[in-house]
Amino acid sequence: MLNRRLLIKNTAALALGSMLLPEAFSSVNQSAKPRKLGIQLFTFFTTIDADVDGTLQKIAAAGYSEIESAFSRKGGFYGMSAKEFSAKLNSLGLTWKSHHVIGAPFKMPANAKLPTDANGNPIAIPPMKNLRDNYQEIVTELAEAGVPYIVCASTPVSTVEEIKASTEVLQKTGDAAKKAGIQFAYHNHEAEFKSVDAIVPYDYFLSQISKDHLKMELDLAWAIKAGIDPVALFKKHPGRFPLWHVKDIDNDGKVQPVGNGTIDFKPIFKAASIAGLKHFFVEHDMPADAWASINASKEYLNDMFKS
Repeated sequence: MLNRRLLIKNTAALALGSMLLPEAFSSVNQSAKPRKLGIQLFTFFTTIDADVDGTLQKIAAAGYSEIESAFSRKGGFYGMSAKEFSAKLNSLGLTWKSHHVIGAPFKMPANAKLPTDANGNPIAIPPMKNLRDNYQEIVTELAEAGVPYIVCASTPVSTVEEIKASTEVLQKTGDAAKKAGIQFAYHNHEAEFKSVDAIVPYDYFLSQISKDHLKMELDLAWAIKAGIDPVALFKKHPGRFPLWHVKDIDNDGKVQPVGNGTIDFKPIFKAASIAGLKHFFVEHDMPADAWASINASKEYLNDMFKS
Protein backbone atom coordinates (compact mmCIF):
# COMPACT_ATOMS: atom_id res chain seq x y z
CA MET A 1 0.00 0.00 0.00
CA LEU A 2 1.29 3.41 -0.91
CA ASN A 3 1.50 6.03 1.77
CA ARG A 4 3.12 9.35 2.46
CA ARG A 5 6.62 8.00 1.77
CA LEU A 6 5.62 6.72 -1.65
CA LEU A 7 3.71 9.81 -2.69
CA ILE A 8 6.30 12.29 -1.45
CA LYS A 9 8.76 11.02 -4.09
CA ASN A 10 6.69 12.82 -6.66
CA THR A 11 6.97 16.19 -4.97
CA ALA A 12 10.34 17.13 -6.48
CA ALA A 13 9.16 16.34 -9.97
CA LEU A 14 6.22 18.62 -9.39
CA ALA A 15 8.20 21.44 -7.86
CA LEU A 16 7.98 23.29 -11.14
CA GLY A 17 4.37 22.79 -10.57
CA SER A 18 3.36 25.83 -8.88
CA MET A 19 1.28 25.30 -11.96
CA LEU A 20 -2.13 26.88 -11.95
CA LEU A 21 -4.62 24.58 -10.40
CA PRO A 22 -8.28 24.41 -11.34
CA GLU A 23 -10.71 27.06 -10.22
CA ALA A 24 -11.63 25.06 -7.15
CA PHE A 25 -8.21 25.54 -5.53
CA SER A 26 -5.87 27.89 -7.47
CA SER A 27 -3.01 26.22 -5.53
CA VAL A 28 -2.48 24.09 -2.47
CA ASN A 29 -0.17 26.80 -1.16
CA GLN A 30 -2.22 29.82 -2.15
CA SER A 31 -5.75 30.89 -1.30
CA ALA A 32 -6.38 33.54 -3.92
CA LYS A 33 -9.56 31.84 -5.10
CA PRO A 34 -12.31 30.13 -3.12
CA ARG A 35 -12.13 26.36 -2.90
CA LYS A 36 -15.44 24.58 -3.22
CA LEU A 37 -15.80 21.45 -1.15
CA GLY A 38 -17.83 18.61 -2.64
CA ILE A 39 -19.53 15.73 -0.86
CA GLN A 40 -20.56 12.29 -2.12
CA LEU A 41 -23.98 11.54 -0.62
CA PHE A 42 -23.12 7.85 -0.23
CA THR A 43 -21.49 9.05 2.99
CA PHE A 44 -25.06 9.31 4.32
CA PHE A 45 -26.40 6.18 2.64
CA THR A 46 -28.00 4.65 5.73
CA THR A 47 -29.59 7.87 6.99
CA ILE A 48 -30.32 10.40 4.24
CA ASP A 49 -33.57 8.84 3.02
CA ALA A 50 -35.16 9.31 6.44
CA ASP A 51 -34.69 13.09 6.17
CA VAL A 52 -33.47 14.26 2.78
CA ASP A 53 -34.20 17.97 3.33
CA GLY A 54 -32.64 18.03 6.78
CA THR A 55 -29.53 16.19 5.63
CA LEU A 56 -28.97 18.53 2.69
CA GLN A 57 -29.48 21.59 4.91
CA LYS A 58 -26.87 20.30 7.38
CA ILE A 59 -24.45 19.55 4.54
CA ALA A 60 -24.75 23.15 3.33
CA ALA A 61 -24.33 24.45 6.88
CA ALA A 62 -21.21 22.30 7.28
CA GLY A 63 -19.52 24.20 4.46
CA TYR A 64 -19.95 21.86 1.52
CA SER A 65 -21.39 23.31 -1.67
CA GLU A 66 -21.01 20.73 -4.47
CA ILE A 67 -23.00 17.51 -4.51
CA GLU A 68 -22.42 14.12 -6.05
CA SER A 69 -25.51 11.95 -5.64
CA ALA A 70 -25.80 8.18 -5.39
CA PHE A 71 -28.44 5.48 -5.07
CA SER A 72 -31.45 6.27 -2.89
CA ARG A 73 -33.78 3.77 -1.25
CA LYS A 74 -36.62 6.20 -1.93
CA GLY A 75 -36.24 5.64 -5.65
CA GLY A 76 -35.40 8.23 -8.28
CA PHE A 77 -33.16 10.93 -6.88
CA TYR A 78 -33.90 10.74 -3.17
CA GLY A 79 -37.60 10.42 -3.94
CA MET A 80 -37.60 13.17 -6.56
CA SER A 81 -37.17 13.52 -10.29
CA ALA A 82 -33.81 14.80 -11.48
CA LYS A 83 -35.22 18.27 -12.12
CA GLU A 84 -36.90 18.36 -8.70
CA PHE A 85 -33.72 17.26 -6.95
CA SER A 86 -31.67 19.87 -8.81
CA ALA A 87 -34.15 22.58 -7.79
CA LYS A 88 -34.03 21.39 -4.17
CA LEU A 89 -30.24 21.64 -4.11
CA ASN A 90 -30.27 25.07 -5.73
CA SER A 91 -32.74 26.33 -3.11
CA LEU A 92 -30.19 25.42 -0.43
CA GLY A 93 -27.23 27.02 -2.21
CA LEU A 94 -25.89 23.64 -3.33
CA THR A 95 -24.96 22.65 -6.90
CA TRP A 96 -25.40 19.20 -8.38
CA LYS A 97 -22.20 18.27 -10.18
CA SER A 98 -22.36 14.51 -10.62
CA HIS A 99 -24.46 11.38 -10.19
CA HIS A 100 -23.36 7.79 -9.56
CA VAL A 101 -25.05 4.83 -11.23
CA ILE A 102 -24.07 1.15 -11.34
CA GLY A 103 -22.94 -0.42 -14.60
CA ALA A 104 -24.91 -3.68 -14.38
CA PRO A 105 -27.80 -5.10 -12.33
CA PHE A 106 -26.98 -5.03 -8.63
CA LYS A 107 -25.76 -8.21 -6.93
CA MET A 108 -24.65 -8.51 -3.34
CA PRO A 109 -20.98 -9.50 -3.15
CA ALA A 110 -20.28 -12.97 -1.81
CA ASN A 111 -20.31 -13.09 2.01
CA ALA A 112 -21.41 -9.44 2.17
CA LYS A 113 -24.17 -8.26 4.47
CA LEU A 114 -26.64 -5.45 3.92
CA PRO A 115 -26.11 -2.29 6.00
CA THR A 116 -28.52 -1.85 8.87
CA ASP A 117 -30.95 0.96 9.58
CA ALA A 118 -31.24 3.00 12.78
CA ASN A 119 -33.09 0.08 14.42
CA GLY A 120 -30.42 -2.44 13.50
CA ASN A 121 -32.48 -4.10 10.77
CA PRO A 122 -31.02 -4.84 7.30
CA ILE A 123 -32.06 -2.10 4.90
CA ALA A 124 -34.32 -2.92 1.97
CA ILE A 125 -32.76 -2.48 -1.48
CA PRO A 126 -35.36 -1.67 -4.13
CA PRO A 127 -34.58 -2.25 -7.82
CA MET A 128 -31.78 -0.04 -9.12
CA LYS A 129 -31.48 1.32 -12.63
CA ASN A 130 -28.19 0.42 -14.28
CA LEU A 131 -26.25 1.43 -17.36
CA ARG A 132 -26.46 -1.94 -19.08
CA ASP A 133 -30.26 -1.81 -19.18
CA ASN A 134 -31.12 1.87 -18.70
CA TYR A 135 -28.22 4.00 -19.92
CA GLN A 136 -30.17 6.15 -22.36
CA GLU A 137 -32.97 6.88 -19.88
CA ILE A 138 -30.48 7.82 -17.18
CA VAL A 139 -28.39 10.02 -19.45
CA THR A 140 -31.44 11.83 -20.82
CA GLU A 141 -32.89 12.60 -17.38
CA LEU A 142 -29.60 13.89 -15.98
CA ALA A 143 -28.90 15.99 -19.07
CA GLU A 144 -32.35 17.58 -18.87
CA ALA A 145 -31.63 18.49 -15.23
CA GLY A 146 -28.34 20.12 -16.19
CA VAL A 147 -26.04 17.71 -14.32
CA PRO A 148 -22.58 18.00 -15.92
CA TYR A 149 -21.23 14.54 -15.01
CA ILE A 150 -22.60 11.01 -14.90
CA VAL A 151 -20.33 8.43 -13.27
CA CYS A 152 -20.34 4.65 -13.41
CA ALA A 153 -19.86 3.73 -9.74
CA SER A 154 -18.87 0.11 -10.41
CA THR A 155 -19.16 -2.61 -13.03
CA PRO A 156 -18.33 -6.34 -13.20
CA VAL A 157 -14.62 -6.98 -13.89
CA SER A 158 -13.90 -10.42 -12.41
CA THR A 159 -13.50 -12.21 -15.77
CA VAL A 160 -12.30 -11.26 -19.23
CA GLU A 161 -15.85 -11.68 -20.49
CA GLU A 162 -17.15 -9.28 -17.84
CA ILE A 163 -14.42 -6.75 -18.61
CA LYS A 164 -15.24 -6.74 -22.32
CA ALA A 165 -19.01 -6.62 -21.72
CA SER A 166 -18.52 -3.74 -19.27
CA THR A 167 -16.36 -1.92 -21.82
CA GLU A 168 -19.21 -2.12 -24.33
CA VAL A 169 -21.62 -0.65 -21.79
CA LEU A 170 -19.20 2.15 -20.92
CA GLN A 171 -18.69 2.93 -24.61
CA LYS A 172 -22.44 3.11 -25.29
CA THR A 173 -23.00 5.30 -22.25
CA GLY A 174 -20.11 7.57 -23.19
CA ASP A 175 -21.52 7.95 -26.70
CA ALA A 176 -24.98 8.80 -25.36
CA ALA A 177 -23.59 11.23 -22.77
CA LYS A 178 -21.48 13.06 -25.35
CA LYS A 179 -24.52 13.46 -27.62
CA ALA A 180 -26.50 14.79 -24.66
CA GLY A 181 -23.79 17.32 -23.79
CA ILE A 182 -22.66 15.85 -20.48
CA GLN A 183 -19.43 14.07 -19.50
CA PHE A 184 -19.28 10.39 -18.61
CA ALA A 185 -16.69 9.10 -16.13
CA TYR A 186 -15.72 5.90 -14.34
CA HIS A 187 -15.17 5.48 -10.60
CA ASN A 188 -12.76 2.83 -9.35
CA HIS A 189 -12.48 0.52 -6.40
CA GLU A 190 -9.49 -1.81 -5.94
CA ALA A 191 -10.64 -4.56 -8.31
CA GLU A 192 -10.10 -2.53 -11.49
CA PHE A 193 -6.34 -2.50 -10.86
CA LYS A 194 -6.01 -6.29 -10.49
CA SER A 195 -4.93 -8.28 -13.53
CA VAL A 196 -7.44 -10.77 -14.95
CA ASP A 197 -5.78 -13.15 -17.41
CA ALA A 198 -3.18 -10.46 -18.21
CA ILE A 199 -5.82 -7.73 -18.59
CA VAL A 200 -5.95 -4.89 -16.06
CA PRO A 201 -9.54 -3.60 -16.27
CA TYR A 202 -8.62 0.02 -15.50
CA ASP A 203 -5.94 0.11 -18.19
CA TYR A 204 -8.26 -1.66 -20.61
CA PHE A 205 -11.03 0.90 -20.16
CA LEU A 206 -8.56 3.74 -20.69
CA SER A 207 -7.11 2.18 -23.82
CA GLN A 208 -10.34 1.02 -25.45
CA ILE A 209 -12.52 4.11 -24.92
CA SER A 210 -11.51 7.57 -26.10
CA LYS A 211 -10.82 10.32 -23.61
CA ASP A 212 -13.71 12.33 -25.00
CA HIS A 213 -16.16 9.54 -24.21
CA LEU A 214 -14.71 8.41 -20.89
CA LYS A 215 -13.02 10.41 -18.16
CA MET A 216 -12.10 8.95 -14.80
CA GLU A 217 -13.19 9.78 -11.28
CA LEU A 218 -10.21 8.58 -9.29
CA ASP A 219 -11.02 7.31 -5.82
CA LEU A 220 -7.68 8.17 -4.28
CA ALA A 221 -7.90 5.82 -1.31
CA TRP A 222 -8.93 2.72 -3.24
CA ALA A 223 -6.28 3.39 -5.88
CA ILE A 224 -3.55 3.79 -3.26
CA LYS A 225 -4.76 0.70 -1.41
CA ALA A 226 -4.41 -1.19 -4.71
CA GLY A 227 -0.77 -0.04 -4.97
CA ILE A 228 -1.29 2.78 -7.46
CA ASP A 229 0.51 6.13 -7.27
CA PRO A 230 -2.10 8.75 -8.26
CA VAL A 231 0.49 11.28 -9.42
CA ALA A 232 2.13 8.75 -11.73
CA LEU A 233 -1.29 7.84 -13.07
CA PHE A 234 -2.07 11.50 -13.78
CA LYS A 235 1.22 11.88 -15.67
CA LYS A 236 0.48 8.78 -17.74
CA HIS A 237 -3.01 10.02 -18.68
CA PRO A 238 -2.92 13.83 -18.27
CA GLY A 239 -6.22 15.65 -18.22
CA ARG A 240 -8.30 12.51 -17.86
CA PHE A 241 -9.19 12.83 -14.15
CA PRO A 242 -11.64 15.75 -13.73
CA LEU A 243 -13.24 14.20 -10.65
CA TRP A 244 -11.74 12.71 -7.48
CA HIS A 245 -13.07 10.95 -4.41
CA VAL A 246 -11.16 12.12 -1.37
CA LYS A 247 -11.09 9.80 1.62
CA ASP A 248 -8.30 8.51 3.85
CA ILE A 249 -7.26 5.01 4.91
CA ASP A 250 -5.37 3.75 7.93
CA ASN A 251 -2.61 1.14 8.11
CA ASP A 252 -5.23 -1.61 8.05
CA GLY A 253 -6.79 -0.23 4.87
CA LYS A 254 -9.92 0.98 6.64
CA VAL A 255 -11.58 4.22 5.53
CA GLN A 256 -10.98 7.26 7.75
CA PRO A 257 -11.83 10.96 7.58
CA VAL A 258 -9.42 12.93 5.41
CA GLY A 259 -6.27 13.64 7.41
CA ASN A 260 -6.85 10.80 9.90
CA GLY A 261 -5.07 8.12 7.90
CA THR A 262 -1.85 7.42 6.04
CA ILE A 263 -2.32 9.33 2.77
CA ASP A 264 -0.32 12.50 2.11
CA PHE A 265 -2.75 14.57 0.04
CA LYS A 266 -0.47 17.54 -0.64
CA PRO A 267 1.57 15.98 -3.49
CA ILE A 268 -1.65 14.69 -5.03
CA PHE A 269 -3.40 18.05 -4.99
CA LYS A 270 -0.26 19.74 -6.33
CA ALA A 271 -0.74 17.56 -9.40
CA ALA A 272 -4.34 18.69 -9.87
CA SER A 273 -3.62 20.56 -13.08
CA ILE A 274 -1.91 17.52 -14.58
CA ALA A 275 -4.93 15.41 -13.65
CA GLY A 276 -7.34 17.97 -15.10
CA LEU A 277 -9.20 18.17 -11.80
CA LYS A 278 -12.46 20.14 -11.82
CA HIS A 279 -14.31 18.86 -8.74
CA PHE A 280 -13.55 16.62 -5.78
CA PHE A 281 -15.96 14.93 -3.41
CA VAL A 282 -15.23 13.94 0.17
CA GLU A 283 -16.57 10.46 0.88
CA HIS A 284 -16.60 8.10 3.84
CA ASP A 285 -18.08 4.67 3.24
CA MET A 286 -20.46 3.67 6.04
CA PRO A 287 -19.00 5.93 8.76
CA ALA A 288 -19.96 5.50 12.40
CA ASP A 289 -20.67 9.26 12.53
CA ALA A 290 -20.98 10.90 9.12
CA TRP A 291 -21.15 14.44 10.52
CA ALA A 292 -18.03 14.07 12.63
CA SER A 293 -16.26 12.60 9.60
CA ILE A 294 -17.14 15.32 7.10
CA ASN A 295 -16.34 18.06 9.61
CA ALA A 296 -12.92 16.55 10.31
CA SER A 297 -12.27 16.20 6.58
CA LYS A 298 -13.31 19.81 5.95
CA GLU A 299 -11.01 21.14 8.65
CA TYR A 300 -8.05 19.16 7.33
CA LEU A 301 -8.60 20.19 3.71
CA ASN A 302 -9.09 23.86 4.53
CA ASP A 303 -5.91 23.86 6.60
CA MET A 304 -4.02 22.09 3.81
CA PHE A 305 -5.12 24.60 1.18
CA LYS A 306 -3.96 27.47 3.40
CA SER A 307 -0.52 25.99 4.14
